[in-house]
Amino acid sequence: MSASKSLEAVARDRVGKGAARAVRRQGQIPAVIYGGNQAPQAIAVDLIRTRTLIYAGGFKTTLFDISVGGKKVRAIPRDYQLDPVSGVPMHVDFLRVVAGQTVTVEVPVHFVNEDEAPGIKQSGGTLNVALHTLSLDVAPDQIPEAVEIDLTGRQIGDVIHVSDIKIPAGTYTGEATDTVANILPPTVLGAEVEAEEAAIAEAQSAEAAEEKAEGEETEGGEDEKSDASDKE
Repeated sequence: MSASKSLEAVARDRVGKGAARAVRRQGQIPAVIYGGNQAPQAIAVDLIRTRTLIYAGGFKTTLFDISVGGKKVRAIPRDYQLDPVSGVPMHVDFLRVVAGQTVTVEVPVHFVNEDEAPGIKQSGGTLNVALHTLSLDVAPDQIPEAVEIDLTGRQIGDVIHVSDIKIPAGTYTGEATDTVANILPPTVLGAEVEAEEAAIAEAQSAEAAEEKAEGEETEGGEDEKSDASDKE
């Protein structure tokens, strides 16, 4: 399980677009802590620290002890906004964590021992991943960093369902029959590539034919203009 991380914050006494811009000019990010049957609390967190946490991965599955005015609030990120051009964090929403509460989080799926899968190593098959994350309903202090799936002994044609794997903590919110991954034979992937290449070639051929026709029409028009000029 991932341990909680500390995060320093300052309380904000003003909200709104103007106040948010002022916070950002100071090298901070406006944020809010809500939930837990308490009033929302507007805060500001350090830009560099928060940006590092977001881009390190696993931000929305990490439990934080947020220090605000000498008091600590345990919370988990529920959402954040990035500038669409620069990618700089613009705002963060935190959910208060209350004793006995569970949260729904997207936990990444990691595949291990791929070299021990005969269908991939010896037969040249391809691991086709259907679910890159699993939605788990879990206690905040038990959120796993990842769900590991062992590929040892897996053959071509094997299908891995949620019911086939061990979830470290919490409950999967979907169906036990959901497919997480399967191993495809080389010919399946090859056929898809060939079909895609054929479609591209066909499109290029049609485009070339269209350009040639347009060129001939242009040349014909210029010849007609030349003939008319000669007659004059």
